[in-house]
Amino acid sequence: MTQANTISETGKASIAQGARGSFGSLATLALVAGALAWSWTPADMGRWTYLFTDSANMAEYASGFLRPDFAEWRIYLHEMIVTVQIAIWGTFLAVVLSVPFGILSAENMAPAWVYHPARRLMDFFRAIHEVVFAVLFVVAVGLGPFAGVMALFVHTTGILAKLFSEAVEAIDPRPVEAIRTTGASRLQQVIYGVIPQVLPLWISFSLYRLESNVRSATVLGVIGAGGIGQILFESIRGFYYPQASAMLIIVVLTVSLMDLLSQFLRKRVI
Repeated sequence: MTQANTISETGKASIAQGARGSFGSLATLALVAGALAWSWTPADMGRWTYLFTDSANMAEYASGFLRPDFAEWRIYLHEMIVTVQIAIWGTFLAVVLSVPFGILSAENMAPAWVYHPARRLMDFFRAIHEVVFAVLFVVAVGLGPFAGVMALFVHTTGILAKLFSEAVEAIDPRPVEAIRTTGASRLQQVIYGVIPQVLPLWISFSLYRLESNVRSATVLGVIGAGGIGQILFESIRGFYYPQASAMLIIVVLTVSLMDLLSQFLRKRVI
């Protein structure tokens, strides 16, 4: 009789747990639907029909890019290389700073009085767009690639530190506890217990941000932060669409090559 009661109670608990899970799923769906409905009018989503009714305008504008002019391809390629170099340095500096901040921003690694200020500082870095930082650094150091490097460095630090901290918070605590029992210091626990677990993810995140920063560095050229974006913007503003088309093709090819390189490196590491 006791065994039957136990089985019955177990069945009831499973049903209750399933009901709570179903309610949670429905509540999540309702929250998402409510957020979409709330955002519909402010986001001007009612104009989606213009994509079809005014598609001729887009086609007419795009037709100017159908005849790319590669006469100055050496200049375009040189500026594209500068853009990649900006992305490399911005990402490298961000990775270096994101390692300590990623650990300090992890709730399971730092006390509350360290964790919260570090997290809020990274929120600040991440919340402000690279273009805003680029404008600030252009004012400080003048026009050129260095302003772009610093803008990418600050913004990417905020992004990578968050990703790094979330990877740290998801680690298996048992290796860290085992190392702690040997009398290891806090730094040794991080080096030998935390970093080996998160290093593949950290490398993957860093490579992805390098790829993204190549695109971002192109945009930063619009406000004078160097690279191909600067001459691309000038070409579009001057209605030199064939030249702009050639530069866009070079940008797309470069981003594709960076993607292939990132995939290769991720496979070698992970």
